[in-house]
Amino acid sequence: MKRRLLVATHNQGKLLEYRELLQDLPLTLTCLDEVGIVEEAAETGDTFTANAVEKAQHYATLTGLWTWADDSGLEVDALQGAPGVHSARYAGPGATDRDRYEMLLKELQSYPRPWTARFQCVVAIARPDADAETCAGSLEGLITEVPRGAYGFGYDPVFFVPELGRTLAEVEPALKNSISHRGRASTRVKEVLTKMLKGLERP
Repeated sequence: MKRRLLVATHNQGKLLEYRELLQDLPLTLTCLDEVGIVEEAAETGDTFTANAVEKAQHYATLTGLWTWADDSGLEVDALQGAPGVHSARYAGPGATDRDRYEMLLKELQSYPRPWTARFQCVVAIARPDADAETCAGSLEGLITEVPRGAYGFGYDPVFFVPELGRTLAEVEPALKNSISHRGRASTRVKEVLTKMLKGLERP
């Protein structure tokens, strides 16, 4: 019997990635929209870990479901780590992905190249009756001068991965999932979930 896992997001791109990553586990993934939740958990932390744990525990308590929450973002060295935990809100409320990466490129124009950066992701798994567990992943890269590629979402079109010679938006989803910050964190979380599921099988 499959256990229901709530992915604490309204972002269909993330949900699709996680369904791919976790397809071999006995889990049925759902998201906030599918369970009728419109309220947003507060993200008051100043680190990715604090925000991921806050979201996971909030929705696990609210729904009674095992909950997967992540906080991820882009850290650009020239901008002292910005946009960081504010990546999704970088260009203000209602901004599109394009608005955000265009604002980033505009701000970087006065800084010398190369623009080194990294994607960071922390995933928290919370259960209503247990403390949250976390795993992290990162991916180093460079910010490009112009966006390239049609895959992915967020800042993917301007994030160049040197070892691939492409931006993340030029990488097919299966490859991206295997090397991305979210993919690396998720691989570690899969081990945690596997142990949790095995624990349910014990008499």
